[in-house]
Amino acid sequence: MRVTGHPTGRFLGYVHVQVASRVYALPVEARSLNVGDGSKLEAGFVTEGPDRLGIVVDSEATDAVVKQTIDAASEAAARHIGRKLLN
Repeated sequence: MRVTGHPTGRFLGYVHVQVASRVYALPVEARSLNVGDGSKLEAGFVTEGPDRLGIVVDSEATDAVVKQTIDAASEAAARHIGRKLLN
């Protein structure tokens, strides 16, 4: 699987998600969620195509909010990967 990346994001590290006997390393990226047109992106688990997975957090969020986002996104990633592999 490939990982996502955004040119304005800051790489924070990887989260390891285990599904069955396989472990996936998902990159965690902090970036501004404000889009230039006034809309806002959502933080959490992201997929771009069938093999591009990652986690995006708000670069302006507190550490506690970033941790909650990573925890929720890790669970969403495990469900997504599980559905893909086990179905």
